[in-house]
Amino acid sequence: MKPTIYDIARIAGVSAATVSKVLNDRGRISDKTKQKVLKIVDELHYRPNVLASAMKGKFTYQIALLIPDIDNPVYVQFLKHIEEAGQQAGFSIVMCSTDNDAEKEARQVAFMRQKRVDGFIIASKFRNDEVLKELLEDGVPVVLFAFEKPPFSIDIVTVDDYLGGVAAVEHLVSLGHRRIGVIADGSYSSAERVRGYYAALQSAGIAAEEGLVAECQTITLQEAEEAAGRLLGRRDRPSAVFGCNDVMAAGAMRAARKLGLDVPKDLSIVGFDNTDWCSLLFPELTSVAMPLPELGKKVMEVIVNRMERNEPTKQTVRMFPKLVVRGSTGPV
Repeated sequence: MKPTIYDIARIAGVSAATVSKVLNDRGRISDKTKQKVLKIVDELHYRPNVLASAMKGKFTYQIALLIPDIDNPVYVQFLKHIEEAGQQAGFSIVMCSTDNDAEKEARQVAFMRQKRVDGFIIASKFRNDEVLKELLEDGVPVVLFAFEKPPFSIDIVTVDDYLGGVAAVEHLVSLGHRRIGVIADGSYSSAERVRGYYAALQSAGIAAEEGLVAECQTITLQEAEEAAGRLLGRRDRPSAVFGCNDVMAAGAMRAARKLGLDVPKDLSIVGFDNTDWCSLLFPELTSVAMPLPELGKKVMEVIVNRMERNEPTKQTVRMFPKLVVRGSTGPV
């Protein structure tokens, strides 16, 4: 495999941004560091395709990050960590919100292509399959972040949603909960988290009950609250609820409060994403955390590799989630 700037940075013990500056002869870099980097470049026979193309005007050092909903706090965290990794590699990140709308996705992609961005990182959802197919057919570097889209052959960097669902439900089962509700949406990630929910119940010898999975059409507090209300309005209401993201879990908290239920005394709640909301809610929300710094760094490595190597084999990287226990869960 051809080396990339990440390989050179690792061997030289410097950042990818430093390697980029040396190769572009810009920025304040000591002569000692320059010589060290250039020596490794020569030893590895590195041919900086991206950088050489940039000098010819082909590349812009800009990558578009498409997110479906700016109101969801997890996407602010996505931007933060991807941007940090991008800066280290010498790239700027341009964020575009698509509002979960296929037509807006098409417009944003067309606009970013006019701006000649070097590639696209698509986070969590993308409805317009035709546009995605066109990007891949045109050889545009594309990486999916925090979601998957079968049956497309495409680079993916994500968390293991299935294991995250397992971890959330196993925690609730360990506290004695047997009737556990779920609030989900129609995304692939949500489906995987629900699959983990069923697997954890089966592993614990708990029969899955009908009607305990409530679905939202969109991820909003209002819809999540309404979905939670349907669960909590049952005569045999669940003693715990797993929200497939923190917005859904927050909606469950609002529904519980309106029904006079105490969290966690009357109802335990777990979310997913471990956003800043978790510490703002009362009680603080137990949530499944994604390793976002590592995911951000990895997605930049994958997209730079795609630009420099353009190999036919696509990567699928899944990282392990971790449950962060706070005050919203307790014994049944």
